[in-house]
Amino acid sequence: MGDHITQPATSAELARAKFLREALQRRTQVVTGPADTFAAPSESVTASSFATESPELQKAYLEQLVECAPEAITILDREFHITRLNSEFTRIFGFGAAEALGQRVDALIVPPDRGAETRWIADLLVKGQKVVLETKRQRKDGTLLDVFISAAPIVINGKQVAICVLYRDISEQKRAEALHSALYRITQRTSTDDDLQQFYTAVHSIVGELMYARNFYIALYDPLTQLLSFPYFEDEGEGRPAPRKLGKGLTEYVLRTGEPLMCGPDVFDELVKRGEAELIGAASLDWLGVPLKAGNTTFGVLVVQSYSGGARFGEKDKEILQFVSQQLASAIENKRNEEALRRSEARYRSLVQSAVYGIYRSSLEGRFFDVNPALIAMLGYDSAEEVLALDPKSDVFLDPSEQARVMGEFQRGARLDNVEVRWKRKDGSAITVRLSGRVVNSPEETAEVVEIIAEDITERRVLENQFRQAQKMEAVGRLAGGVAHDFNNLLMVISGYTEVLLEHTRKSNPLYPKIEAIHQATDRATTLTRQLLAFSRKQLLELKVVDLNVIVEDMERLLRPLIGENIELQTQLTPDLGRTRADAGQIEQVIMNLVVNSKDAMPTGGKITIQSGNAQLKHDDLRREYSYIKPGEYVVLSVSDTGHGMDKETQLRIFEPFFTTKEKGKGTGLGLSTVYGIIKQSGGYVLVESELQRGTTFRIYLPRVEDALEPVNATGASSSQNGGSETVLLVEDEESVRQLVRETLESKGYKVLEADHGEAALHMVSGHSGKIDMLITDVVMPGMSGRQLSAQLCSSYPHTKVLYLSGYTEDAIAHEGVLESGTAFLQKPFTLQMLARKVREVLDERG
Repeated sequence: MGDHITQPATSAELARAKFLREALQRRTQVVTGPADTFAAPSESVTASSFATESPELQKAYLEQLVECAPEAITILDREFHITRLNSEFTRIFGFGAAEALGQRVDALIVPPDRGAETRWIADLLVKGQKVVLETKRQRKDGTLLDVFISAAPIVINGKQVAICVLYRDISEQKRAEALHSALYRITQRTSTDDDLQQFYTAVHSIVGELMYARNFYIALYDPLTQLLSFPYFEDEGEGRPAPRKLGKGLTEYVLRTGEPLMCGPDVFDELVKRGEAELIGAASLDWLGVPLKAGNTTFGVLVVQSYSGGARFGEKDKEILQFVSQQLASAIENKRNEEALRRSEARYRSLVQSAVYGIYRSSLEGRFFDVNPALIAMLGYDSAEEVLALDPKSDVFLDPSEQARVMGEFQRGARLDNVEVRWKRKDGSAITVRLSGRVVNSPEETAEVVEIIAEDITERRVLENQFRQAQKMEAVGRLAGGVAHDFNNLLMVISGYTEVLLEHTRKSNPLYPKIEAIHQATDRATTLTRQLLAFSRKQLLELKVVDLNVIVEDMERLLRPLIGENIELQTQLTPDLGRTRADAGQIEQVIMNLVVNSKDAMPTGGKITIQSGNAQLKHDDLRREYSYIKPGEYVVLSVSDTGHGMDKETQLRIFEPFFTTKEKGKGTGLGLSTVYGIIKQSGGYVLVESELQRGTTFRIYLPRVEDALEPVNATGASSSQNGGSETVLLVEDEESVRQLVRETLESKGYKVLEADHGEAALHMVSGHSGKIDMLITDVVMPGMSGRQLSAQLCSSYPHTKVLYLSGYTEDAIAHEGVLESGTAFLQKPFTLQMLARKVREVLDERG
């Protein structure tokens, strides 16, 4: 038998099914949409409009109807062999048509222990009855999933000719139900178990249903005795420790910091190296601890640990344990204050102190009578006395009219459910709160009181607003490109003169640290500007024909120390890989960003695989969502990991600038945006495939070319130290930049002729009797551009080398952000060392 038999679908589903049946009877075209917006065709679409369609076309309509259905659909013959299936069946169960067609469905996807259920279903279907149930089925990889099944015989002329079976994956629904049930039971046991030991055992059992919790303990700190005790301790590696003074164990670390800690070998080694932890007790492979708090005070730690590589903890486990810890902390605190609670039992009978949501009781005018710890923390206060002294109308509600509206509803006897209001915390910050409550008449109260549950949904609303915020980032990109030229000039002057000051200031000088701080700030501003230019596709790329295998091999030795010892790095490079045109330095940045992203997705270790290959994409190979990709030959570079993966919603936003799933302060949200910008500007595409707990794969497609490889410029380390005696013509309309470049070149021994625009430069050259070894010119200047100046000067001085100073991609030396072949340039802002090195490099080039 199945887990349980359900009633037929909802009314909306029944309406949809009825319409589809009538559509088939009328032989009309079916217009599908989301279940809640499903509607029959308008009267203009009549049965007669399709009556003349050919049987082949009518069959095609039905085939598309089945193929586009959100459920997995199979057609079975009378012996339960699969004769037809749709792509959703393949997606859910992993079996393709070639593997499934002709197979008995019970042998293919029914678990071995469900034989009786299969026979029961078969009996009902043979009798011509429809079967609807929730049960489990087995994927190709052997894993089980919860499914909703609807099966019915297909009868023609009174004879059963086939069976139609629909499957809907309800695994996530079941997981959510299990989590909700478990947390509800914890809350229930909090209020029903008088014995803490009994409560601890129940919590351990419930947590074990949600995650691996074979090794589970609770540690409590008593500030009076200054001892750390372990009232509950279940562990396969050691027995319950005796109470002890605080040391440097991981339990004490969480107790000190008040923050959750997920600790693998690498994290533990780092804590030991910093002197913040030491091994106490048996060494575990994974250790996960969360604080037990009373208000803002941490008084204990809830811990699970694993000694086996088959049981590793992730972020979801940490979230589950954190939620449990709030329930557990409240229960322990309640028991510690049992005597005080007894004295006020009458007032607090209906107030659940262990709730994670804010709960309070008030008068019909809104004045607080009682408040719970969650509400106190929600409002940012330290004690109940402070909150009870507040006037909710002026001190809590951001808009006093909202308080009047809410209390007015209660005064009319209404019950409120999920009413959103804006509150303000003690520090003045605003939060969004969802209120639900009712008026309570109690013989113990002299007047009617209101009991309200308050849920802080500020973070949820922030997440909903992030998408709208991300849409504004495109404007940021356009703005970054528009101001890049002038802003980079300013940064270069600041950076250049701080270099000069650092070079001529002794480290003992009290001004040296201040100058160094300015220089560091300039570097950070430069990095940010370049990141913004990358995702807005407004940076300059020096495209050359490259071999991606060579780039990966060169980077491999740099990546291994970066990812750590607990992550395996594997490369699978195709020997006959085609060539592509790209900026080698930017491709290295792409690989670095993707590998770092994969590393962050595997905090407890895993595997990163970098692969290369050739691909020829045709129209038929491209799915609907990838229709924008141009068919043709591509070189493919992929970076895969075995991390926690991403849901579909996250995948839709990962390339948005400033979007990050990392903790605050641990990511700028520009890493993947930079990857996207570089690849798009290189004429390629970047795609992502990911499933929760199944890892992530990024695939980069770059157009393949048949041209010969071009050498990547390599500059000796001593170049920046070597000057020269050549004559350089410097043309730059920005006086501060011109002065900085002139001073730098003169300090290196060069003879510098300077002009502030093209016409002045040509006039100066006409009166110059010697040769001009190099022209250094800005590209965008008033009047004559740098490109025009170069053309006129080189007609008279054909051996003059040219170096362009460029600030953004709209410069004339670049086409769509790609540097023209053979053009030497420095992108602003640049350092003085970069300037000296580039000048020497261009002067030393042959030809």
